[in-house]
Amino acid sequence: MSKKNESVWYALYTKSRAEKKVHEQLTTMGIEAYLPLKKTLRQWSDRKKWVETPVISSYIFIKIPQADYRRVFEVNGVVAYVSYKGVACVIPDNDIMAMKRAIENQMEFTVEAGQVEKGQQITVTSGPLEGVEGEVMDVKGNKKIILRINHIGFILVVNLDNATFKKV
Repeated sequence: MSKKNESVWYALYTKSRAEKKVHEQLTTMGIEAYLPLKKTLRQWSDRKKWVETPVISSYIFIKIPQADYRRVFEVNGVVAYVSYKGVACVIPDNDIMAMKRAIENQMEFTVEAGQVEKGQQITVTSGPLEGVEGEVMDVKGNKKIILRINHIGFILVVNLDNATFKKV
């Protein structure tokens, strides 16, 4: 398969609160799109309700070949590709897989912007994130794995209390 036809992951920046509509339109166009969602309990004056909200506001992930690069701008709500020095950042499959596993298995996690101090590199050996490599840091006494998603400037912090891991 040539490079031009090979599908890779990119992050798209969307208009505020347009993530679900953009996801729906991209999917309708036949573009593989991933919108990580989490359930949160929202409080209104008269009731409480569980709603699904994006894990990372205004971001959606797509897997496309380079030939479809411009096609995503046909979707209302797409603002731009997340890029570095004017070039759209390719996100490794492993980063997307790790995020999907953490969300699908309802692992306790947070997404944090910025950089963390360098720590021990590990590979998870059991649990939903088995095989995923990451950087460890001690956060409030809990074992956490830091999965850097440098390409978009975020870090996925996952609680590893019920998993085992080994040093790389």
